[in-house]
Amino acid sequence: MKFLIQCFAIYTLSFSTYSIANEEIFPDDTLSQSIKLPDWFKLSFLDLKDDIDDAASDNKQGIILYFGRKDCPYCKALIDNNWIKGDTQHYTQKNFDVIAIDTKGIKGITDFDGFVYDEKQYSLKMKTNFTPSLLFYNLKEELVLRLSGYQKPYRLMAALEYVADDHYKDQSFSSYLSLAVEAQETNGEENLNFQSYFEKPPFNLNRKQFKAERPLAVFFEKKFCHACDILHSNPLEDSSIKQQLDNLDVIQINQKSTQRIITPDGSKLTATEWSQQLDLHYSPTIIFFDESGKEIIRIDSVVWVNRLGRVLEFITSKAYKKYDTFQDWRNK
Repeated sequence: MKFLIQCFAIYTLSFSTYSIANEEIFPDDTLSQSIKLPDWFKLSFLDLKDDIDDAASDNKQGIILYFGRKDCPYCKALIDNNWIKGDTQHYTQKNFDVIAIDTKGIKGITDFDGFVYDEKQYSLKMKTNFTPSLLFYNLKEELVLRLSGYQKPYRLMAALEYVADDHYKDQSFSSYLSLAVEAQETNGEENLNFQSYFEKPPFNLNRKQFKAERPLAVFFEKKFCHACDILHSNPLEDSSIKQQLDNLDVIQINQKSTQRIITPDGSKLTATEWSQQLDLHYSPTIIFFDESGKEIIRIDSVVWVNRLGRVLEFITSKAYKKYDTFQDWRNK
């Protein structure tokens, strides 16, 4: 029976009516007007145990903590494209209470462990590097899924179903989503996009034995990937982005390739095996590694010039050596 349920879930995702046409295209300049959150978001006293109890009493499957900012263009896009109306809004309301947390706010939050933080402190504690960030909790107070950045409607719907139907109990989100992604995202270019700063294979990225001189940026992409094409046609064509990337070691990996790679920690894997090990669920994903091969930060959602530029500044300035997280540095 479980197999039939999973097949049905994949079927509904694969043949959903959600369009991927240009939903990820929007300006990422800081907004001049504050975002208006949906009025159906829960009016919470920010005691998370009470919020879980309320969700259980209302026969919901859990809660979603929405970490955002009033001036965040990615937050506005998420709300406008997902939660203003339609199936995604109705499914969210039916199964979850959504609780908004302002990453620059001062309201008190009582965590599940009883400790109290203000919103800014709690955002740092939960390492919500990018806004919006969505943290999904089940009724047992377990964090079962984390999404960072803007999510297109069919991806958010997949996440909602993944948690509400308990698929997290027997598979990763990347596995659950993989067939749906392949069905939805097959309208990109036939070949990977090339950039002059991409190093050529073979790739020996081992930094465990001997430190490298510069940080490493790895672009995990696929063929027929519309979002990959958009990344290359706009942000990666920006002169300031190119200049910053020139200060890094930069490679491009085809996630579906059997090409063998020596990874930053010294493992010998195919590109597909490495992608699975990293649990990648979005293409393109950009992962930055330090000189010793430790992951610094990853961008696994839609990204435009301003956000990408800030992340690259964090990397190229070596700020990651001084600050624990990108968010901590950004708030300095």
